[in-house]
Amino acid sequence: MPKIKTNSSAKKRFKLTGTGRIARKSAFKSHILTKKSKKRKRNLTKTAYVSEADTPNMKILLGIGK
Repeated sequence: MPKIKTNSSAKKRFKLTGTGRIARKSAFKSHILTKKSKKRKRNLTKTAYVSEADTPNMKILLGIGK
């Protein structure tokens, strides 16, 4: 049986945490930042996690799951 290739775009954007969750960057923090408040931009800097419903598909893309 051949090995599953890791999706190149996924490996650049996500990483597996020690507890098995998948960390991701928050959206809406790349451009048009002048109209967003300081508080909103600061909260978007924090690490977000992939939802439990999407985790199995993400693990397949990253080549770490079934």
